[in-house]
Amino acid sequence: MNKFVLVTGGAGYIGSHTVVALQQKGYTPIIADDFRNANEVVLKGLTQILGATPILHRIDVCDAAALNQLFEQYNFEGVIHFAAYKAVGESVEKPLAYYQNNLVGLINVLSMLEKHDVRNFVFSSSCTVYGEPKGEKEVSESTPKQAPESPYGFTKWMGEQIITDFHKSSAKSKLMNLRYFNPVGAHASALIGEYPIGKPNNLLPFVTQTAIGKHAHLTVFGDDYPTRDGSCIRDYIHVTDLAEAHVAALEFLAKAENGLLEAVNIGTGTGSSVLEIVAAFEKVTGKALPHQIGPRRAGDVVEIYANASKGQELLGWKARLTIEDAIRDAWAWENYLAASAQQ
Repeated sequence: MNKFVLVTGGAGYIGSHTVVALQQKGYTPIIADDFRNANEVVLKGLTQILGATPILHRIDVCDAAALNQLFEQYNFEGVIHFAAYKAVGESVEKPLAYYQNNLVGLINVLSMLEKHDVRNFVFSSSCTVYGEPKGEKEVSESTPKQAPESPYGFTKWMGEQIITDFHKSSAKSKLMNLRYFNPVGAHASALIGEYPIGKPNNLLPFVTQTAIGKHAHLTVFGDDYPTRDGSCIRDYIHVTDLAEAHVAALEFLAKAENGLLEAVNIGTGTGSSVLEIVAAFEKVTGKALPHQIGPRRAGDVVEIYANASKGQELLGWKARLTIEDAIRDAWAWENYLAASAQQ
């Protein structure tokens, strides 16, 4: 008997890796994605990894009628909700689009949970809900949330608030906010990975694109921060580890007898600086990475990394892959894309 799990945004970066992790654990993932933030190459890669074409419904989660038809078609064990815009800079330029897409999509999905009595729900949240933590570099789930720096951040902050209020009115629902730190890397097969639309917003895709010749150089935004080498520090987590955390979260919810609401940090517990990533890339690949120091970027948090102990205690999950693994896999994916483009 199939154990159907709805994965909204399942053709995206984290979503596609979670689809693989779900299938490996015996679930049947159902992808809902309209490809506005994804690329068809992901389907080809998923088909090769899964050994079958994934079940895909090309719908917009902001379309409540289409979403309702999907819930009527399948008896879902649970929902993992990724579908959202995610570029910080773009959210500043297009705040209304971000609020409309990210919040309406979430509200629609929660409405369907209630209507169709689906109780297990995992939300793709973010460490942006912590803002710039006051006096803290290592943040735990009890660290006070701060006002985020961008409309994107606020959609995650407000999304968690919507889920909190929904839980108060739906006591049987079992809900979990996974607060990601910085996802990096690609599947070990190099058949799926991060596929930025336009100029990358995240560090590692910009690193690999620069190394392969798509950009003249990488700009390191500031080398005068109060950190060990002057550049900003983040907690970079391999996307495969992150995907497995979603399955662990879903299984935890499924076993829970009563309704609950939890938030869990998903990170490694260790911070790496931008300059350390540059050095690690050069060491792993043997390629020199052209880079220069630029001015600080407005809104950048100086240093933040996860206290990841709750994930281990509650979910039995712990990050197992290293930043070197992530660089190796991201570089293999970049080369796969380059080879595919030449065919």
